[in-house]
Amino acid sequence: MSVLEVNGLKKVYTTRFGGNKVEALKNVNFTVENGEYVAIMGESGSGKTTLLNILAALDKPTAGCVKLDGKDMSEIKDSALSSFRRDNLGFVFQEFNLLDTFTIEDNIYLPLVLAGKSYSEMNVRLKPIAAKLGILDLLKKYPYEVSGGQKQRAAVARALITNPKIILADEPTGALDSKATDELLRLFGEINRNGQTVLMVTHSVKAASHTGRVLFIKDGEIFHQIYRGESTNEQLYQKISDTLTMLATGGENQ
Repeated sequence: MSVLEVNGLKKVYTTRFGGNKVEALKNVNFTVENGEYVAIMGESGSGKTTLLNILAALDKPTAGCVKLDGKDMSEIKDSALSSFRRDNLGFVFQEFNLLDTFTIEDNIYLPLVLAGKSYSEMNVRLKPIAAKLGILDLLKKYPYEVSGGQKQRAAVARALITNPKIILADEPTGALDSKATDELLRLFGEINRNGQTVLMVTHSVKAASHTGRVLFIKDGEIFHQIYRGESTNEQLYQKISDTLTMLATGGENQ
């Protein structure tokens, strides 16, 4: 069953000076099945960020629609968008987006606090997630007291604690060293195997090689896609590298 449906998505911006129109997305169509782990890749300026912002209900398309669990997101009133995002989407960002004046625990609790949940419910939700992510002993620390990898695990916990329909990850390994990257990708794989749907925008071939499917976007359109099938991470890595080379040199997909 599709948890995310993207149909005929188009986004046109008008520049501030001169009124020139820039077509960031042309005709984007794809679906994400419940429990999938999907990466979106493409060169800078290809439309990845615009697409992610629309999927996150932070921007609206010029044409087309995005359906999350069958609900057309364009039909949600502006006044209800914040609660819709909080209840249905989990976010993991490159720069963690943790508040330094809050403990790790309070950072993770934040979306539930905003949703009006009781402390007892928040605590019940937090403990198994924190244990799974290996951050139980960090909960009373502040973000500036922990490493980048630990911050990102806290951000993943914050994304998971609302039981989201889908996690949207924006360059989640971009600010991590190789060891922390390996650990985060292992955790993402485990989270996905437990049934969580994950959609990740990334420049990292290594990160994408851990997913089940890779979509390539070029000039505002889905240009190509690769399914893992029986491929190992190493084999998928090579296929992704070959496709990115083709994109960069202007080749056509076969």
